[in-house]
Amino acid sequence: MAVPIRTAVAALCAGLAATLCTTAPARAGQDTPSPEHAWSVSGPERTAAAHEPLARISLDDSTGALSLSVSRGGRTVIEPSPVGIVTQQADLSKDLHFLHRRDRLVEERYRTKSGKRLYRQVRMNETRLSFATAAGARLDLVVRASADGVAYRYVLPAGGYGDVLGETSAFNLPADASAWLGTYRADNEGQFSQYTAATAPTGEYSDQALFATDGGYTLLAESDLTGAYSGARLARDQGSGTYRIKLADDAVHTDGRLATPWRAMVTGDLATVTRSTFTDDLAPASQVRDPSWIRPGTVLWTWLAGGREAGQSLTAQKAYVDYAAERGWPYEAVDAGWYFKSDAWDTTDPNWQTDSWMPQLVDYARAKGVGIVVWIHQRDLDTPEERAQWLPTLERWGVKGVKIDFMNSEAQSMLQWYDAILQDTAAHHLMIDFHGSTIPKGIQRTWPQVMTLEGVGGEEKRTNTAAHLTTLPFTRNVIGSMDFTPGAFQRVGLRPNSDAAEVGLTVAYESGLQMFAGTPESYDARPLARAFLDQVPAAWDDTRLLAGAPGQEAVLARRSGDRWFLGGVYSGAAHTAEVPLTVGSGRWLVETIRDGADGLVQDRQVLRGGDKFDVEVVANGGFAGLVCRWHPGITTCYR
Repeated sequence: MAVPIRTAVAALCAGLAATLCTTAPARAGQDTPSPEHAWSVSGPERTAAAHEPLARISLDDSTGALSLSVSRGGRTVIEPSPVGIVTQQADLSKDLHFLHRRDRLVEERYRTKSGKRLYRQVRMNETRLSFATAAGARLDLVVRASADGVAYRYVLPAGGYGDVLGETSAFNLPADASAWLGTYRADNEGQFSQYTAATAPTGEYSDQALFATDGGYTLLAESDLTGAYSGARLARDQGSGTYRIKLADDAVHTDGRLATPWRAMVTGDLATVTRSTFTDDLAPASQVRDPSWIRPGTVLWTWLAGGREAGQSLTAQKAYVDYAAERGWPYEAVDAGWYFKSDAWDTTDPNWQTDSWMPQLVDYARAKGVGIVVWIHQRDLDTPEERAQWLPTLERWGVKGVKIDFMNSEAQSMLQWYDAILQDTAAHHLMIDFHGSTIPKGIQRTWPQVMTLEGVGGEEKRTNTAAHLTTLPFTRNVIGSMDFTPGAFQRVGLRPNSDAAEVGLTVAYESGLQMFAGTPESYDARPLARAFLDQVPAAWDDTRLLAGAPGQEAVLARRSGDRWFLGGVYSGAAHTAEVPLTVGSGRWLVETIRDGADGLVQDRQVLRGGDKFDVEVVANGGFAGLVCRWHPGITTCYR
């Protein structure tokens, strides 16, 4: 008996990866008319297909409008959501008809200088769906899917459609989905709070928004953002689960062909989302040919330790260098004040640099094995002429990195400034810590000298809550290094957490330059904390989530070499926390630091991989830990 062609094609598709085949729906005049075209894209790891996200793209035949939905294991992640872009001369959000489809497998291996792990392997299926309007305007929708995410971007292959006026892109979430949202601010320092998708107040939110649905957790994000486009935020009206993409500019200037940033959905269980590098994986490869000069490390940061006065004093800075050298910390950061004088320097004078004591400090620190990172205001680097004055000078002095502050914008003009400063700092071998800034969005893969970015309500804020601190590992820190500046033990009463939780933050939060914000006196008063900080690296070979619930608890394990470092932070009442030691089989020596009645307390125990151990946690407390292989004769993991 003959098998109908559509039945045979469908059977063939069922045996292939979803990205490689799609069955065309019946058209008008056939036996089973359909109102839409539909295509599916899934990740390439077929052995884990039930756990991988599946994207479905639909074209409504009556309106010519596109939508995209995401599911995992048949459960909803993102409900069908509008997809489209509008330019001055073409509305590419409706009246589209399908042209063709192309598929390819994206496989890459790359190394980073910072992040959750230094060695990355990428496998993603990519589908390019091409559409056109009746007038001939072209739109390519490029969709990628991996084991931990789905992303799409718009490509205008021909260009010539004028400036971009906006996107119709949005994300429809189930109304009852739990949501952790940060109110949008230009400096990306909004606090994260918990709502449901429909009850969050009307307003604008950071595009790093976390949701929990039947299909698991999903973090919305962006990748490959450059000065060719404009930064995105989420806009919504209370009562619906729709989160719309709103660009920072009313009109984005384009010149010819355009590829927009990726709209990314990092998805999976909470452990998968937390350790994901999906936004980095989507970004272009490194533009730094020889990254050997880029060295992550811990930093003695002097702003919260000594304020502006310390920044203006060579004597004070030398004392901080001495302390960093004593501790074996590789860097000291000199914050605001070091180059300000009552009368502004005349930087047009070829001898202006001789007015600074910074070369003396750099030489002094170099002799003690300490590198110097300096703060500088963006307004002093905002023109090519200023960059040509400052950056070669800092390189000649021997400064290792720059902390650039107060960009406070994701408009296209500021993103074009980022493009320029990234090239210039790479040329002058200067690592970067961006403050008052955008959030990572793949920047650290493409420009590995970017060691960290603020873009977070960090240690300086007096409005932080313990719930905010336990949400950050699942939101802001998922997408890249975060300069929270932990370790400010002296700020008792100004921070919401305990001393042991403050130690734990140095591991729970990843940053390529991990800035310790305490005073030497506060470290010396807490010798257990000080000894732990002496051990903490700033580059990791692996990252795992041991336990977590956004807003309640976050316990992360990060590996450096053959040792695992633990950082746990909690929100709420005192309790006994149960922590699974899922760092590998065998026997392990576990050394933890917790809060005791009279200060910090250290506990030691030998456990097997997979065992659970208890930690007594005070209200809004936490712990830190160090784990190494145990064998007879081993008494400590400290070196």
